[in-house]
Amino acid sequence: MKPKRLPATKKAARSELAALAEQIEAANTAYHQDDDPIMTDAAYDALVARARAIEEAFPEIAGAEAAIGAVGAAPSSRFTKVTHALPMLSLDNAFSAEDMRDFLGRVRRFLSLPDNEPVEILAEPKIDGLAISLRYETGALVQAATRGDGRVGEDITQNVRTIRDIPHQLENVPDVLEVRGEVYMRKADFAELNARQSHAGEKVFANPRNSAAGSLRQLDASITASRPLRFFAYGWGEISARPGTRQSEIMAWLERLGFETTGPVLGDVDAALAMYEDTALKRGDLPFDIDGVVYKVDRLDWQDRLGQVGRAPRWAIAHKFPAERAVTRLERIDVQVGRTGKLTPVARLEPVTVGGVVVTSATLHNEDEIERLDVREGDLVELQRAGDVIPQILKVVTEESDHIDLTVFMPWEHCPVCNAMAVREPGEVDRRCTGGLTCEAQRVERLKHFVQRRAIDIDGLGEQSIRLFFERGWLGSPADIFRLAGRETEISALEGWGAQSVRNLLESIEESRERPLSRFLFALGIRHVGEITARDLARAYRSWSDLEALLDALAQRKNAFEPTLGEGDDKARQRLNESLAADIDVAGIGPEVAAALADFWIETHNRDVVQDLISVMNIQDEVFESKPSSVSGKTIVFTGTLEAISRDEAKAQAERLGAKVSGSVSGKTDIVVAGPGAGSKLKKAESLGLEIIDEAAWLSIVSQAN
Repeated sequence: MKPKRLPATKKAARSELAALAEQIEAANTAYHQDDDPIMTDAAYDALVARARAIEEAFPEIAGAEAAIGAVGAAPSSRFTKVTHALPMLSLDNAFSAEDMRDFLGRVRRFLSLPDNEPVEILAEPKIDGLAISLRYETGALVQAATRGDGRVGEDITQNVRTIRDIPHQLENVPDVLEVRGEVYMRKADFAELNARQSHAGEKVFANPRNSAAGSLRQLDASITASRPLRFFAYGWGEISARPGTRQSEIMAWLERLGFETTGPVLGDVDAALAMYEDTALKRGDLPFDIDGVVYKVDRLDWQDRLGQVGRAPRWAIAHKFPAERAVTRLERIDVQVGRTGKLTPVARLEPVTVGGVVVTSATLHNEDEIERLDVREGDLVELQRAGDVIPQILKVVTEESDHIDLTVFMPWEHCPVCNAMAVREPGEVDRRCTGGLTCEAQRVERLKHFVQRRAIDIDGLGEQSIRLFFERGWLGSPADIFRLAGRETEISALEGWGAQSVRNLLESIEESRERPLSRFLFALGIRHVGEITARDLARAYRSWSDLEALLDALAQRKNAFEPTLGEGDDKARQRLNESLAADIDVAGIGPEVAAALADFWIETHNRDVVQDLISVMNIQDEVFESKPSSVSGKTIVFTGTLEAISRDEAKAQAERLGAKVSGSVSGKTDIVVAGPGAGSKLKKAESLGLEIIDEAAWLSIVSQAN
């Protein structure tokens, strides 16, 4: 089947990215925190792949939703939190040999390598387990932690000490060594454990990965000790001295130290792809579950230069195995109302097992998708748990003679929650409720968004609790959350709320009063402002007072100019939005985001909500990891041709040194790095009397900082 076409407009792309973000968020929490996945890894990977394809097709909206930046899920409150010395990154995915060759092409372009320069690749099976980090100091195992959200994990040291193939003491190693790998369970051990669980009348696990994760995240280490867990090492985190210059050398060294590894194979791209094919054929005969093959650039100096983008390294990629399909019946089509009023049709399915996971629903995106599929309640449908959107209905398989007797889907004309009109504006693919904040669904969804882990992150305040408190009139706006401390007695009187659970909730709320600017901005739920866009704005403006001044200026300009426009003045309106984006002057933030920021701040209600929050919270200035350098805090523009390094590498270097990279020259620019062929940007920099340096001078700045 051909891949689903990309959205035709930016509005359609925004809409689908928002839906993808919600699904990815739910999948992250279910997989990493609850050890109860709602989709396979292949399904999740395809979900992310679809989001990235949309962002590549619409670069002006890239980062507007938080769909693809996430790694794992927030650590559980049951365990002590551990901040990783170096983040535990996720991996980008490849689904074909062509994807793998594209990855290698990106590596070559980033490093500016000639075509005849060999790039050796390390290929190793991708174990389907639970990622952990083992910290050794002067050879002694002192701490073990889960991945968590990539930066903060859970302390599981006592549990990990019960795993027999993890050494407690190492000889002749650097003072600090973090070994990273997967805790897993062999297939035979898993079957034996499930048999024991069933015989004892206890929980039976869905698959070896769930079993390993559930066993490791026990509060009672004796339970972990009774489970047949094993460990594969695949790399390292913090290390005070690297005993080699290549990934393959250090993996061989880890094996000599006593760690089991997956037996990586070193070679060129053809050798790596041959290993993938061979591994796929032997997959069923392996004693453990795998879901693909991981490719890594072998040279560590190249890895250092490549660095990472978002939360994934540029020097590694996972080549995943194909997805699985199944046929089931579509029982009915429901609708969900999102925080922006968007109505999303959802297919409720007769339960079907695909790849060991039970599927009961699938998104239908919008009414155009329903019309394209011509899907009707009662149809038999083929669905796939990988591809464009997961789970995804591929086609109707009902016999035509039966299909024509089923009722054709009719779009909703009213919101199913508040009964307000549901309208579809010209050029929009989505239908939206016009009820605004009078619609309970939108108010509840906004509160859910506000407390989610990548926003304000309040543990213990889930959807059920939000709805319960909302119905009692205790929650109306986000700031009301911080006033729940005055209702401790009332909350304690509710069914299911013991004294300890109430204390845990109020402690989490109290802890969340301090949040950095980026997370606060994302939590506000401004349309088109996702996690990455919020981060970029926060890095550029640093403090709430500076960002508020920007919002005031945007709103004033739009308020003054827009009333002069007629209904059909689309070009003038676009020029206004482009001008607003130029005022923001943050790379990647275009006219659509600029207009959304202005529209948000024009509304008195929104300003009141924010000021109410400011009165109960402490919004911290944005601080991001960077090396101290002579360009920290400065704005840099690269123009012309760079010869020694690629433009992408130069931008990555600048960000690591604490600088802001802009795409345009203005009075706010501090340094212009000009290569051969520099044109209008160089002329403007000269006219403004800005500091202009060449590529060699830039590389000298980078070298001094390192």
